[in-house]
Formats: sequence, C-alpha cells, structure tokens
Amino acid sequence: MPEPLKVLFVCTANICRSPAMELIARDLAGDADVVFASSGTHAVDGHAMDADMVATLPKGAADAFRSRALTAAVLSDVDLVLTAESVHREHILDDFPQLHRKVFTLGQFAATIAELPGLDGRELVEAAGRRRTPTLPEHDVADPYRRGTAASRTATGTITAMLRDIVPRLTGASAARED
Repeated sequence: MPEPLKVLFVCTANICRSPAMELIARDLAGDADVVFASSGTHAVDGHAMDADMVATLPKGAADAFRSRALTAAVLSDVDLVLTAESVHREHILDDFPQLHRKVFTLGQFAATIAELPGLDGRELVEAAGRRRTPTLPEHDVADPYRRGTAASRTATGTITAMLRDIVPRLTGASAARED
C-alpha cells in the first residue's frame, strides 16, 4: 500500500494561519488517506493556538494543537508545502531551493490546480510542481495576529474557501464526485 500524501502548512509562528489550515483541511478530508500537519518559520515549539483564531473554529477543534518550528527534517518528510504568504515560501526556498517543485503559497496552489483539471492526489502535486502560476499578492492569507476577531474570521474564511477547492483534489474526492 502506498504511503499517504503528506501536506505541510506553514506560516510565521504556527499559532494562527497554518494551524487553521491544518485543522480545516483535516475536517474537509474526513477519513481520506492524506496527512496534514503545520509548522512555522519562526515558531516556538509547544505554544497553543491564538485565542482569536481558535474562536473562528468549531469548539474544541484546536484544544490539542501545539506549535512546531519548521526544520529541515520536517520539510524532508512531506510531499507538498503550502504557505500562508509568499514571504514564507521565499524563506523556505532561500534555504532549500531544491524544494521549488513542492512549495507553493496556498492561493498559488489553488490557482495552479485550477489549470490542471482531471488530476488528483500525487499526480496533481507532481503536475503542479511542473507547472505553477506565479505568486500574486491576492494568493496570500493576511496575518490576523493581534488584529482582533474580525481579522481572524477573514483569514479563516479565506483559508476555508481555498481549501474547499484544494482538499478534494488532494484526497481524490473530486474524482469520486464526477463518477
């Protein structure tokens, strides 16, 4: 049996956007054989999720979440890296340029896969790595940290909208719906 597809979400401190991406993606994926995780470019291991961001998620969804720092070991064990902003993508690629085919901003990946109909799972990730759209400011998820609950709700809404397009393609659920 093949290994499950492993997807890593990355933001700055791993207490707002990337944990929301991880938790929302898990919820959307259900019991699909895809592993979702998150980390931060400047995270301190073990911090709880930001309270304003937690308030935008279902009750209890983030109770067990703890932040994790992005490391070379974490990056080496994933098939796809989706970042909150282009600055996170650049941070990773500055140190690990060999990963250029598997690191995208969340919005960039959503735009790229829109141009690749009929592909799912690993096949989709590989095709996206060969053909990517440029990163654009509108592909970024704005940082809600210390900006209040409205900013957190906006970030969660943006993340959810993008993941509703992405997760079914990663899990193969979009192909199942077409059959």
